[in-house]
Amino acid sequence: MASERLTESLTQKEMDFALGKNPWGVVYPQSDASNINGDLREALMRAGGKPKICELNQYDYGGKGIAKPEFIITFDKARDTVIVVECKASVKKHESENWNQPEAFAVDGALYYAKFIKDYFNVIAIAVSGIPTGNYKVSTFDWRKGQERPQELSKGKDVLYSPENYLRMVNGETVSKKISIDEIRKLALVMHDSLRALKMSERAKPVFIAGILIALKDDAFAAEYSRATSFNSLLSQLRSAIERVLEGSDIRPDKINDIKSHFASIGRNTKIKDISLNETNSLAWFISELAKKIKPMMDYADNTFDALGIFYHEFVKYSGGDGSGLGIVLTPQHLTEFMCDLAGVNKNSKVVDICCGSGAFLVSAMSKMFKGANDKEIDNIKRNQLYGVESDDDIYTLAIANMIVRGDGKSNIKFGDCFSADIIKWLKEKHLNIGLINPPYSQKDHTELEFVQNMLDLLEPGGTGVVVVPMSCAIGTKFKMEREKLFKHHTLKAVFSMPDDIFYSNNASTNVCVMVWTARTPHDSTQNTFFGYYKDDGFVKAKKLGRIDKFNRWENIKKGWLELYRENDIKDGLTAKRPVKWNDEWLCEAYMETDYSKLTQSDFEQTVKNYLAYLTKTSK
Repeated sequence: MASERLTESLTQKEMDFALGKNPWGVVYPQSDASNINGDLREALMRAGGKPKICELNQYDYGGKGIAKPEFIITFDKARDTVIVVECKASVKKHESENWNQPEAFAVDGALYYAKFIKDYFNVIAIAVSGIPTGNYKVSTFDWRKGQERPQELSKGKDVLYSPENYLRMVNGETVSKKISIDEIRKLALVMHDSLRALKMSERAKPVFIAGILIALKDDAFAAEYSRATSFNSLLSQLRSAIERVLEGSDIRPDKINDIKSHFASIGRNTKIKDISLNETNSLAWFISELAKKIKPMMDYADNTFDALGIFYHEFVKYSGGDGSGLGIVLTPQHLTEFMCDLAGVNKNSKVVDICCGSGAFLVSAMSKMFKGANDKEIDNIKRNQLYGVESDDDIYTLAIANMIVRGDGKSNIKFGDCFSADIIKWLKEKHLNIGLINPPYSQKDHTELEFVQNMLDLLEPGGTGVVVVPMSCAIGTKFKMEREKLFKHHTLKAVFSMPDDIFYSNNASTNVCVMVWTARTPHDSTQNTFFGYYKDDGFVKAKKLGRIDKFNRWENIKKGWLELYRENDIKDGLTAKRPVKWNDEWLCEAYMETDYSKLTQSDFEQTVKNYLAYLTKTSK
C-alpha cells in the first residue's frame, strides 16, 4: 500500500489540488468519503466496496458500506459534474481486457464507481497507475449522466491536468497546464529516440516540432486531426492548418513555404509513412503527444517558463552534437524573471529582444504584462507590445511557434541581423521602452557590448535595458571602445554579479553579470551606480536535472535582491554604490565592504583548499 500512497501523492501534485476546500470546489480523499451527503452519497452507497468481478453493464453487485475512490472531486459552479480518481501502484494493474475486475485494476475500478454515479451526475473517471514522475499510465473517461457507455478521452491519455482543466476538456474548451519539467524531460527523451529511428535530420527536428504546434493553434485542425484515416490525409490537414495560422502574419512568405515544404518532405519518409496512425511514432502520435503535454503548458497564462525552449533544449541534449550544432542556449527561467522585474515590465511595456532565441525573455515578459490587464489590453500586448529578432533560421522557427501558440496574432519576430538598417528602422518605429537580451558570446563580427549598444539605441529616451553578459564586459581593461561609446549615450544604473554556475544546465561555464541601463541618457560619472554581489540564488546542482530550486529559496532571495536595489540600500558583503567611469571596473567585488563577523572557520578552510588546488594545478 505504501507504493499506492506514493501514486496518490504524486497524482495530487500533478493535478494541483488540495485535500478539502479549493477555490473551485471540494476534494474528498478516501478517508472522507463517509462525510459526503445527498445524491452523491446515495450513488456511493449503491456502489459499495468494489467486487473482484463485475461486468461494466452489471449493477446488482454493490458491495458493503460506502464506495471509497482515492479522490472524489466536486465543483461549486459545475454542480452537475463529479470527478472520480482511482490509483494503482503498478502499471501492470492499469486495466483488464474487459474492464470487469474493479478490485484489481485502476481503469476497472474508476469505471465501476462512475457507472453508479452517472445516474445522478456527469462523471469524469480518471485511472492512474504507476508513478507520475516516472513510468505511469493515465486513462480518462467522460460518462455523461444517463448514458449507457463511457467515452474515453484521447486528450487525457497518459497526462494529468488540474480539475478545472478536465471541465474545460469535456466542454471542448482550451486546456492549459502549469509547466512540469519532469513531463517535458520524459517527452523530450521519448521523441528524440523516435525521430532518430525515423532518420529525421537534426536540423529538421525543430521545424517538425514547431510546425505541429503551429498547426494545433488552428481550432479546426485541433478538433479534427484525431479523426484522420490515412497518413496522406493527416499530412494534408497539417500543412493546410500551418498555412491558415501563418496567413496574414508578419512572417516572411519564404519562411512559411519552408515550413510547409518541410512537411511535404515528411511525406517521402517511408518509415513514418508506413506506421499506422494508431501506433506510437506515427504522425498522429507526435501530434497527440505535443497537443497533450507541451501545448497546454504554453497556453497557461501565468507561465513565465519558455516551455518550448525547455523542451527543445532537453530534446537536443540527447543528440550528441545536435545542441551545439543548433546553437540553442537557454537563459535560465528564474534569471529571465529576475531581469523582467529589474526592468519593471508591466502591462504598458513595449519589449524587445534583438537576439531572442526561442523567445524566453518574451515569454517571461508577456506573462508579467498580463498581470492586471483586461482582455482588450491582453490582446494588444500579444499583437503590438512584444518584438524580437533572431538570425538563426531554425531557432527562428521555434521562436515564432512559441509566440503564435501563446496567442500572438502577429508574431512580431523578424528573421535577420539585428544590426541591419531595415530591422533597426522597423524597431525604432515601435516606440520601445524595455529591452531584454542575452547576446551571443564570443562572436567574430560583434562583441557582446555592441549588441547591448544596438539594443539601447532602439529604445525611447529613458527606456530601460537589462542584459546578461560575461563578466569580462564589466572589467575596465577590455572592450574599451565599446564601453566608452556606451557611456556617451546611455546610463549604467546597476550591475549584479550572478552565481558562477548559473548556466550550468546549459553545460556552459561562463561567469556572468546582469547590467541595468537607462537608454539614451549619457552616463554621469559623478552619480552612483548600484552594485550587487548576488552569488547565492538558492539553487543547487542535481544529477541529471541541472540547477534546481530544491529547497524553495529562490522567491525569498529574489524579493530581497529586488528590495535592496529598489531601496538603493547598502548591505555589507552584498551591495555597494560607487560613481564609475567607462574605464573603471563595473563589479561589486571591487567596491563592497566585507562583513567579517560572518566569516567562519569553514570559510578559511575552503579558501586554503582552493589555494592548494590552484597550486597543484599550476605546478604541473
